[in-house]
Amino acid sequence: MASVRSSLCLLRLSALGDVTHVVPLIRTLQHGFPGAELHWVIDKAGHKLLEGLDDVHFHVYDKRSGLAGMRALRAELAPTGRFDALLQMQVAFRANVLSAFIPAHRRIGYDRSRSKDLHGLFINERIADRPGIHVLDAIGSFCEPLGLQQQPVRWDLPIPDEARDWARAQWSDDGRPVLMISPCSSHVRRNWYAERYAAVADHAAAHDWRIVLCGGRSELERETADAILAAATAPLLDLVGKDTLKQLPALLERADLVMTPDSGPMHIANAMGTKVLGLHAASNPRRSGPYSDLRYCVDRYDAAARKFLGKPAEQLKWGNKIEFDEVMALITVEDAIAAFERYRADHRR
Repeated sequence: MASVRSSLCLLRLSALGDVTHVVPLIRTLQHGFPGAELHWVIDKAGHKLLEGLDDVHFHVYDKRSGLAGMRALRAELAPTGRFDALLQMQVAFRANVLSAFIPAHRRIGYDRSRSKDLHGLFINERIADRPGIHVLDAIGSFCEPLGLQQQPVRWDLPIPDEARDWARAQWSDDGRPVLMISPCSSHVRRNWYAERYAAVADHAAAHDWRIVLCGGRSELERETADAILAAATAPLLDLVGKDTLKQLPALLERADLVMTPDSGPMHIANAMGTKVLGLHAASNPRRSGPYSDLRYCVDRYDAAARKFLGKPAEQLKWGNKIEFDEVMALITVEDAIAAFERYRADHRR
């Protein structure tokens, strides 16, 4: 085991899926450096999801607070002194500048191929350049300069009992399997079409599945859910906008299968042990799909690369997004039904 570090700070703001990917790294650090203080600079939404994560000191940075918020963070961190190491796991310019307000002896960042927005000016060490791996594994490799290897991936997200009580109250457990549809990503060009979700929902309902809609409180999510409800002939339980970020993992945990584009709920569902019917055309599922199991995903990433970029996916830079209008039209209802049927074939009751 590597020598114990007394204090480590992680910096990762951004999307819910990304902060979910950090939790297995936290577990590795806790195992490798028992007793070390772990601090995490995180955004407000990520903190709402992960608040209560054992033995982690959170420091919330509001992106709207600008330099004033960065100075406030520095003052908040002052009592901890200089960290043994900062793991700077975000390359956006704002995150790079924010990292300068965090005192640390070692400042570990991304390899040169993934650096941008002056990332290299704010770090003094880099992780290895290892293309072709999942985002979660890339984040996990931040423990390697500290002398560790990522442990078997474990999340154990902090889910309060009252969140699970709320989830259990939303429908009776009558033995019917549950298809949960979380239809929206924060990137609108990754989103599928309401009438296609409705067609898959009707197919599942014909096999005696319960269909549940979930999602946040944005206008887009409400409009998408209403369009799915209007197009579907089967009854759907509409929970869009009704849960909190603490209740969302408990809700996803109750599903048998979650159908969603590349999104935060995809990765939260995976962390909770729920299988995912991922819809991928704009992004590569081998890089950013559900980490534990890709068997029930629809993968049209190569078709998108050929249609919109004129080359096969294998010739693209790893992580290249293909976010064009109509890219998700490459995923047909038949594709999604075939993925659903793969799940049914593997889980006969």
